[in-house]
Amino acid sequence: MQTRDPSPPCAVPESGLAARRRTTTVHVGDVPVGSANPVVVQSMTNTDTADVESTVRQVEELAEAGSELVRVTVNTSAAAAAVPEIVTRLDSRGVSVPLIGDFHFNGHILLPGNPDCAAALAKYRINPGNVGSKKWDAHFAAIIECAIENGKPVRIGVNWGSLDAALLTRMMDENAELAEPLAADVVMISAIVESALSSARVAEEIGLPHDAILLSAKVSSVPDLLRVYRALAPLSDYPLHLGLTEAGMSRKGTVASSAGIGILLAEGIGDTIRVSLTPTPDGDRREEVLVARQLLQSLGLRTFEPQVTACPGCGRTTSTFFQEMAQDIEGWLQRRMPEWRETHAGVEALSVAVMGCVVNGPGESRHADIGISLPGNFEEPSAPVYVDGEHHSTLRGDDIVPQFIAILEEYVERRFGTDRQAVAGSG
Repeated sequence: MQTRDPSPPCAVPESGLAARRRTTTVHVGDVPVGSANPVVVQSMTNTDTADVESTVRQVEELAEAGSELVRVTVNTSAAAAAVPEIVTRLDSRGVSVPLIGDFHFNGHILLPGNPDCAAALAKYRINPGNVGSKKWDAHFAAIIECAIENGKPVRIGVNWGSLDAALLTRMMDENAELAEPLAADVVMISAIVESALSSARVAEEIGLPHDAILLSAKVSSVPDLLRVYRALAPLSDYPLHLGLTEAGMSRKGTVASSAGIGILLAEGIGDTIRVSLTPTPDGDRREEVLVARQLLQSLGLRTFEPQVTACPGCGRTTSTFFQEMAQDIEGWLQRRMPEWRETHAGVEALSVAVMGCVVNGPGESRHADIGISLPGNFEEPSAPVYVDGEHHSTLRGDDIVPQFIAILEEYVERRFGTDRQAVAGSG
């Protein structure tokens, strides 16, 4: 019998992700943003900001879900007047998440006219296309001067749905005069990039520090999102905020955001992200925060909570027991995390496998920190448990779930609780 010569091992990259694009660090409140720091998750309220209690409640919910920055609409004098009280109430509840003011059309009036609001916000977000075409220079300068006076950073956020019309018209006219004009969509992408960079240059000329500027360039198409950020990223070292401007609802919004933001993050582009999901009426705004966190954890960029690996099921696993067990374990981990997060440093990196048959069960369980391989159809009614890659025990009977939870609890205590307790005991 002939045997094939073994092939030489293929070249394997050290990481599936590109090195992070180098940027300055911008401090938004006490949250540092930039390549020397973790990618930051942010969200935005959809309450009427003038309704103080509703806004406070939603900011608190978003912060508890893991949003590290929260943006609020500041579109009226009433909204601007409410901001200081919102911040005061959040502080009284122990919610320290930095609050960002979102300004369109009248920021040059609201910020100088409401100095307490300007001081209470941690950052201003302005869209250069919505500053005002006839008096753009004066309006833009008024906002930037207010940021300088209050020591606040500014995100210059360009949206293709509200792109500076004068800039786009000029660039389209210049393109038309070329011997070989570029396609209109190429000029549009170039105009988005130029709007962001030229506005940043003007802000610095007025006196805003270089390390107080962040940029975003949002579109609603995934391919165009990739094009615009790939064009923008090499041209400056400002931190970049990623997101689709209108991602959509539920499945479409989650998939589109994950595709666009995920590809850019894998290329090393992006310092803050928002998954802009359209909620159902009275839907849970926190879902976009949870999706953003899961996206970062799936890419290996950050760890927020233990991950449960479970197989999708097939003809070998017609029983629903392994699905129910995976759900039970995931729910139990979520219930334990508030306490563990305070007492068991590093537990968020825990990996757990709940597998449904012998095909991949033992292998996947060995790859996890702790895993169980449940019996599939026609298999012996036993469930081997693996801890740190080694066979730990084999469970049988009707109480497999509580048995496994007890092993899991002991493992977490032994691995993540000992060092913290030792440090506390030596103090």
